[in-house]
Amino acid sequence: MPNIVKNTTFPNLLDLIAPHSCRSCGRLGSPLCDNCKNYIIANNINLCPACKTATPTGKCKKCRTLPSIFIVGKRDGLLDILIHDYKYNSVRAIGPKLAKLLDAKLPSDINQAIIIPLPTATHHIRARGLDHTHLIAKHLAKLRNYKVQNLLLRNKNTVQVGADRKSRLAQANEAFIINPKIKIDQNATYILLDDVWTTGASIRAAIKKLRQAGAKNIIVALLAVSSLD
Repeated sequence: MPNIVKNTTFPNLLDLIAPHSCRSCGRLGSPLCDNCKNYIIANNINLCPACKTATPTGKCKKCRTLPSIFIVGKRDGLLDILIHDYKYNSVRAIGPKLAKLLDAKLPSDINQAIIIPLPTATHHIRARGLDHTHLIAKHLAKLRNYKVQNLLLRNKNTVQVGADRKSRLAQANEAFIINPKIKIDQNATYILLDDVWTTGASIRAAIKKLRQAGAKNIIVALLAVSSLD
């Protein structure tokens, strides 16, 4: 693996004066070159983010209430840099690269799926200049010929601010509502997409809302899990 030089404050300086450079090896032309992309794919993880049990099929036998969950990797090193630069530095060219990582991770036999990006708080979208999960969902949908639906909406009356898991879970339970303009298709496969599993509160709350609305087949797609401790 090439050396990684992390920049967590500003986009890579080369991006301002030249074509994008790979966040790992520095090769010009892309924020993630094919060699480094293949390294991430080859070192992906197969585990339940809740209990850390190995899950070769994506489905955890211990956490039976969770659907199949597919994760690209742990949030550290190169993957962490990519997520950070995309999410907080608005390096939009990273979006399609992250979508390709998810495409490589998800099973190839999922047909006619509908991607549901986990809703981003409006004030975060304004501050960052992009809705990161929605854009990744659009890139992934293009790769897979899937649909994207904003089936979940943010409840404007709630803001998730608690630092501990108990607080986040309590707030997350009221964070989402079902879009009243969209009808649930009980025969569809819904792919709930988010960037990082931290406590899992938001994902659990979103799964609960979708099931209450009548969704039968749900899969979770994540770029990273924040901790394996």
